[in-house]
Amino acid sequence: MNHRAVVTGIGCVSPNGLGRENFAAALKAGCSGAGRVTLFDSEGLAVTIAAELKGFDPAEHLPAREVSRLSRAVPMAIAASSEALADAGIEPARLTLEESRALNVLLGTGGGAIEFAERMYHLYYTGQQRKASAHTISTGTIGTMSSELSMKFGLRGSSHVITTGCASSTDALGYAFRAIKHGEGEIFLVGGVDATIVRGIMEGFILMRVVSTAHNDAPAAASRPFSADRDGFLLGEGAWMFVVEEHERARARGARIYGEIRGYGATCDAHHRIRLDESGEEPARAMTLALGEAGLAPGDVDYLAYHGTSTELNDRVETLAVRKAFGAAASRVAGSSIKSMIGHPQGACGAAGVAATLLGMRDGFLPPTINLESPDPACDLDYVPNVARLRSFSTALCNCIAFGSKNSALVLHRAS
Repeated sequence: MNHRAVVTGIGCVSPNGLGRENFAAALKAGCSGAGRVTLFDSEGLAVTIAAELKGFDPAEHLPAREVSRLSRAVPMAIAASSEALADAGIEPARLTLEESRALNVLLGTGGGAIEFAERMYHLYYTGQQRKASAHTISTGTIGTMSSELSMKFGLRGSSHVITTGCASSTDALGYAFRAIKHGEGEIFLVGGVDATIVRGIMEGFILMRVVSTAHNDAPAAASRPFSADRDGFLLGEGAWMFVVEEHERARARGARIYGEIRGYGATCDAHHRIRLDESGEEPARAMTLALGEAGLAPGDVDYLAYHGTSTELNDRVETLAVRKAFGAAASRVAGSSIKSMIGHPQGACGAAGVAATLLGMRDGFLPPTINLESPDPACDLDYVPNVARLRSFSTALCNCIAFGSKNSALVLHRAS
């Protein structure tokens, strides 16, 4: 018997809005979270802007003594998880032992605790070893990220990290969906987090020539997916978490249901560490696999959440992949890239797209792709340019493309 996986809680910590409702309002209004870098000294760099969280205080989510021992990503994930659990009507402190053992944690992250590791390396290499944390090894190991959530909320189910680059949180949601579908788990705290706005990462992306360098004086204009004048992505950060559970379980406890995960597909181009295969075959196949598992045809899709990084290659190849996967329906399906508003939060971006899609389903709007002023002729689909579109929709596909030739897609359906 196949079980149904539904989303009953959403938590968002985003550059353009802390909290689920602020995030939804910012998306609907087309608000950018971009600004000048404040998390490190960007002097001398070709890029001095990013999409940082604004007004986020880690000490509100962890004891002050713990903040210096952990990556910035941990309190971000805790904040989003707290909101998702509360939204789902789950009070961790009131869980019975059996209930705590049933609740699994599955966290997608690309960079993990890289921000913390960079801090520690700085101390080591500047003769300040005595200031380094005794938790350097445990915190700096990516696999312990999910354990921080398990320990914070007293959750004794499985506690795993999925790290597949920019597809990490999409894959985490896909794994949770499959586990529920096949009866291998009933409820998951699942989503994505990344906090990679650090000097070393920025310098690396500058060397790769994939970040925008043309808009340091106008940060909100930097992320320009599908626009002919785009020149790279804007680095972002954030956490988007969900409670995903088995449908009958959710109904039995009277939980509100945002939507259902109906299908998941994942492929690999097996092509290059960084560059996409320009044929678009494997991203198209990931979308086709997800639709096939959902039992849907391309024409059934009302909205497409694009990966849409704002790099010349990604946007062009993703457009081609959508044409391959959707055929004649490609020109009729509206879609957008919220990276135009939140930058690129690396491994958390898939979860951000899922949250935006579910909130758009709830509130009846398609998020816009802002800064789309001069469409690239090679990007010739409907990307909901510049202004949100008021429209009720029921079925969506969320797409993700990652370094290492990875591709992942999820199909979502409105609660029924």
